[in-house]
Amino acid sequence: MTTSETAGGASSQTLDRGIRILELLADERHPQSIDEIAASLGLHRSVAYRLIRTLEAHGLVEREATGRLQLGARLAALAAGVAHDLQAEALPELTEAANDLGVTCFLVVLDRDECVTLVSVEPRHAVATVAQRPGTRHPVDVGAPGKAILTQMRPDHWPAGIHPTVAANVRDAAVRGWAESQNEVISSLHAVAVPLSLRGRSPAAIAAVYLPNGQEAAAVAERLIRSANAVRAALGG
Repeated sequence: MTTSETAGGASSQTLDRGIRILELLADERHPQSIDEIAASLGLHRSVAYRLIRTLEAHGLVEREATGRLQLGARLAALAAGVAHDLQAEALPELTEAANDLGVTCFLVVLDRDECVTLVSVEPRHAVATVAQRPGTRHPVDVGAPGKAILTQMRPDHWPAGIHPTVAANVRDAAVRGWAESQNEVISSLHAVAVPLSLRGRSPAAIAAVYLPNGQEAAAVAERLIRSANAVRAALGG
């Protein structure tokens, strides 16, 4: 097995390539061919093929009847184990908030310089809702959830290159206790998020996303704060 050097020391090149294949399939959101994967990652087709066969054997990648590849169901089982207690406590709170507000509510955690959705709940009775799939990610300096997360971090720990306008928005959100955004992550969507600070854990946020519908952002935030407080209390945060 060959190795490559990274800032953190020696790492497995084979493992790195396999993880990059999973990240690619997650980012593309539609099945890819082996040739497309190889071209995107700059790999020889035979190398990509061997890596994919290994991922298939572990259920992390699945092959369609057409031969194109997508993420496998085994990943869902692995994802369910991430912050299991946090997901378990957040799910009923998100469900209640989603049904009370009539909008999609979700839990986001910080992953390096990105926000990642862990759990998402759509309201039970709603004509039209916005889907927020678990695993969805975006830069932490974009959107309400990211701003809510940044309020929990010292500015010198923020990612490099934060725009002054974003920094000002984060400062305002820290004073107000919640953040909002519109047309940032996805055009036309409105998002509201509140910080979820838990002792010994990475910064997180509880958020709602919806098409502008006349709801006051402050009222949405007030409901989300109740959920965040309940989760924090349950986890002793």
